[in-house]
This record gives sequence, structure tokens and C-alpha cells, in this order.
Amino acid sequence: MRFETLAAWLDWQAGLNPKSIDLGLDRVRLVWDRLGAPTMDAAVITIAGTNGKGSSVAFAESILQAGGYRTGCYTSPHLQRYNERIRVDQTPVDDAQLCAAFERVDQARDGVPLTYFEFGTLAALCIFSDVRLDAIVLEVGLGGRLDAVNLIDPDVSLITSIGLDHQDWLGTDRESIGAEKAGIMRAGRPAVFSGTKMPDSIRAQAQRLGARLLVAGEDYRVELNAQGWELLAAEASRRSLPQPGMRGRVQVDNAAGVLVALGCLSARLPLGQHAVRSGLLAARVPGRFDVRPGRPTWVLDVAHNPAAAAVLSDTLGDFFCSGRSLAVCGMLADKDAAGTAAALAGRFDAWYLVDLSKEPRGMSAAQLAERLRPVLGDTPVDTGGGVGQVMAHVAADAGAEDRVVVFGSFLTVGAAMDWLASDRSAAAKA
Repeated sequence: MRFETLAAWLDWQAGLNPKSIDLGLDRVRLVWDRLGAPTMDAAVITIAGTNGKGSSVAFAESILQAGGYRTGCYTSPHLQRYNERIRVDQTPVDDAQLCAAFERVDQARDGVPLTYFEFGTLAALCIFSDVRLDAIVLEVGLGGRLDAVNLIDPDVSLITSIGLDHQDWLGTDRESIGAEKAGIMRAGRPAVFSGTKMPDSIRAQAQRLGARLLVAGEDYRVELNAQGWELLAAEASRRSLPQPGMRGRVQVDNAAGVLVALGCLSARLPLGQHAVRSGLLAARVPGRFDVRPGRPTWVLDVAHNPAAAAVLSDTLGDFFCSGRSLAVCGMLADKDAAGTAAALAGRFDAWYLVDLSKEPRGMSAAQLAERLRPVLGDTPVDTGGGVGQVMAHVAADAGAEDRVVVFGSFLTVGAAMDWLASDRSAAAKA
């Protein structure tokens, strides 16, 4: 074996391809063929979109598990441990499984310069092919058409939303981005769009392929009531559904899209009402309006673009706070920092900015402050060091009734989770 530890494998993979993002299926398809192109006997659901992917994956995984089905799940990026990316029956695979899969991919690639994401995707597919599964849920990493996940033909595709993000790779407008996301659809197979204002490019691609496209607001709709909500669809209607365990009105829309997609697989994977209700209540995604009770209260959210920030803002508006609201924000340099802050305008009494300049594509706190200055006006802004330093600083400044909201990047939120775990562990030992 090339390396004995997961950390060594990951460090090596990070430099294997000179480009951190190198879209295209040629490399992964070549290596997959050398691996024997293992057959996926399970039903495959592929999920793409600008925002809402992670929550939709969690709903699908949770509902299928509640229905008694063995489920494999691949997501990215991770927050604290790489193992989070690959789960079987909602349990992250262990280091030994990952190292064995990496060795298998390495032997097959024979010099092909895979990216970090491509290497991990092939490893996940190898692991899933070796396990007897009923369903596999795959989250697209970037775009859709040229993403490594698109190597596998899904039985049903789900596109959650279309917004302006990753424009350097996907295009500068929603139509171009929609066309890239629509690349996960397959001829003659169903696809679901669960977002709002669907780009025409998605419908055009479905028509070219002969894919059956089910669109929110057209082919199915949601009705809210005092007890919960109902899904009204030709083949996937559900009554008396509870509010999802994850906070925010948008989660009902995400859950509805998942239920319609699962309805397309009902002949193969039938689901009773109890499984649906249990799955909706149990689904969680760490780092998506992730509330950590305490004094102060901490809220962790990986919102890193204007659309996600608007959802975060709406959810914060429904979440009472008797004290101040304080923002801890660290972002990557290729993100729309000003647009993200504008979507949260007026929500915070003070901003504490994190320095991510030591991370690939990361932005310094000073750079972030410069981008936010026209948006934040007179709101106090503190520019600090790394996540741990800023977390300690804001913890010292915050009162017991205050709320601290950490957002802007998976890197920021993941490090904040580590800090909270270590800080509370230290407090418990004191």
C-alpha cells in the first residue's frame, strides 16, 4: 500500500493534479473502466443544485433508512473528518476502508492525475459496489454535467435550486448554470426540480433527452397547515406530514422534492407513511442552521453565497433572541462576500471576521472587511486571526443572552465545531 494512514493519503491526493478543480469526466471514466466499471445494483439518486443539496441528501438518506433500506451516501465537502463524505447506513466509513479503496483506485489509475475530489468519488463508488445496498444517494460536488459524480447513471435526478455561485466554472448567469446542473439528467428517466424560477435551459435539456421532468409549482405543490404540511402530486401525494426536524421554511420545499423523487422509485423502493414521517423528523445536517444551546447560543451555518445567506436570514428572523446577534464570518476569495453580507443586512449587531488566508482560495480578514465595508455601514466590525482566535474573542465579548452565528464557509464552520468541542471539553474537566 502506498500509504498507511488516511492523513497521508489525503495530503498526497491534494497535490496529485496541479489543478484543485479540473472539471471533466475523461480521467474518472478511464480509471473507472480500469477498475472494471463495477455494476451498481442499487437504485441511484443524484442530487445537484446551488443550495439545498445537503439537506435534500439528508432527507433522502433518513427516509430510506427509516423505510428499512440499506443506503449508501456520498457528500462533499466535509466539516471535521473526511470520513463524513462516505456513509453506509448513515455511518461514516472507517479509515481502513478508505485507505483500501484509495489503494484500489491508485493501482487502477496508472499515472492518471486525478483531483482530490475525483479520487474520493471513485473510492466512494468502489466502497458502495462492494456492499449490498438498496439505494445510493450521490451529491454533486460542482455543477453536474462535468462533475465526477456524473460518471454514474442515476435512476432519478433531483435539482434543488439555481443561483449564482462558482461562476468561473459554470457560467455567469442562471441559464448557463442551469444547463450545467441539468447534465445529471438521463434519457427516459425521471428528474425533479424542487427550486423556484427554473431556468429554461433545464426544461430544454429534459425535452432533448426525453426525460420526464417534475417541477415544483407545476407538477407538484406544497400546502402548509396548522398541523404540518401536505404534498400534492399526481403520483406522490402525502398527507399529514410533520414539519421537518431541520429549521426553516425552505426545508419543506427540499423535503417535498425528495419525496417526489422517491415517489419515482416507488415500484422498487416503496415507502410507508411512518417511514416518511420518521425520516423527515430525524434528518439532520451538521452545519445547516445547527443550533448549539448554551450561554451564549451558537448557530452554525455553512451559508457561503447570497441565496444561502437569504435563507439563513429568514430562518434567523423566526428564531427569537433576547440579546445581541453577533456574526462570525470567514469566506473564500472567489465567493460573493458583499452579496452574502447584503442578504443578512440588519441581522447582526456586530461582525467578527476570520482570517482564512492560509487556506487554498481563502480570504484574509482585512480583505473581507474591505469587501463588506460598503454593505455594513456603521455596524461594528472586528478583524481577527484564525477561527479559534476569533471564537475565543467573541465568546469573551458575548453576553449570556446573546446569539453568535458562524457562517461563510465549510472551513469556518468546521473549525468552529472543533473549537466548540474542545472548549466545552476543557470546561467539563475544569
